Amino acid sequence: MTSVVLVGTLDTKGVEYGWLRERLLRAGVEVVLVDTGIMDEPRVPADVPREVVARAAGTELADLRAAADRGAAVTTMAAGAEATLLRLHAEGRLQGVLAIGGSGGTSIATRAMRALPLGVPKVMVSSMASGDVAPYVGSSDITMMYSVVDIAGINSISAPVLANAVEAVAAMAGGHARASLERGPARLGAGGRPLIAASMAGVTTIGVDAARERLTELGYEVLVFHVSGTGGRTLEKLAGQGVFAGVLDLTLSELADDLCGGILTAGPDRLSAAGRAGIPQVVSLGALDMVKFGPLESLPERARYRRVRVHNPSITVIRTTASECAELGRRVAVKLRSATGPTAVCVPLRGLSTLGAPGGPYHDPRADGALFSALREGLRGSAARLYDYDTHINDPAFGRGAADRLHAMIGAERAAA
Repeated sequence: MTSVVLVGTLDTKGVEYGWLRERLLRAGVEVVLVDTGIMDEPRVPADVPREVVARAAGTELADLRAAADRGAAVTTMAAGAEATLLRLHAEGRLQGVLAIGGSGGTSIATRAMRALPLGVPKVMVSSMASGDVAPYVGSSDITMMYSVVDIAGINSISAPVLANAVEAVAAMAGGHARASLERGPARLGAGGRPLIAASMAGVTTIGVDAARERLTELGYEVLVFHVSGTGGRTLEKLAGQGVFAGVLDLTLSELADDLCGGILTAGPDRLSAAGRAGIPQVVSLGALDMVKFGPLESLPERARYRRVRVHNPSITVIRTTASECAELGRRVAVKLRSATGPTAVCVPLRGLSTLGAPGGPYHDPRADGALFSALREGLRGSAARLYDYDTHINDPAFGRGAADRLHAMIGAERAAA
């Protein structure tokens, strides 16, 4: 039977969670109620009491109460909720999750939701949902619903909003449960085709499209992730979950943003998950010749005297210097040296983007050479293989060559299994 987990603070929102539970039960859905409250007694009984949630985070509820530190308690109960929901999902008792709350309740519940695999229905009804929800959603597929009024009782405004949330999560959870029975292995997509992740930016589209078309010809389903910060984090999350048969990571501009303070960084863990998971990966250096900032008027003073180009009204880019490129080469090498699966690096010697191709405004053999040299030195003696291509990254021959190399690596892994 389909089961929905309700997770929230039953001392402050117990009446509302009791109402949600009754509605879900009437919809024919089993309910697991998880209590993340701390101080006052719960207003309704929980299936997973708060003491169990606290222990899942490695502490005791009495200790949290004694410390009287709300911020630390919220963080701890969020960790406990994450561990609890992951356990319920592994036990087959979670086909969907619903939560309600203000800033604290939203923070607790969405941390737990973000830990669940993509595709598991997640609905968060929050008084925070009309503002910047990026800290709550991250790279996950959480559905945020604005509560309109604060969640303080069931009234003529909150009742229809919460009823819609119940109907939504019940329908989604039922569909998810049915799809789970029909779905094949995690690495297979539509028609049983193995899934490949590819990274792309506007300035590497031609090369990545050529690779995507070649991989499609070879029988794969290719999922393309735009390197917008969120895109890279999503690629990393899915790779860590073992979704992909291989990763074609041709565009790494998020690493340049991370190094130089650009706005589209994916964080320090970018280019790590596939290596940790042992997934075959072909990597290139696409768009490491630039750092992305916002509109021209927002460009930091330190960047105004660099090679500046307006990419569009929302994005301004600057050219990475030779010293920055050398550091990027070292960072890429460190990440790839620790990979546990087959790893290849395809180096396009004639340019890393449309701007960096011969004749382009960012064509800079000296800076690119610093990147290549540092990368080669950093990979010396490692298991990662490095291949030079006398092309720029958007030459279709480069994309097809990278795709063929990944296909060969996946085939070799299958043969060895």
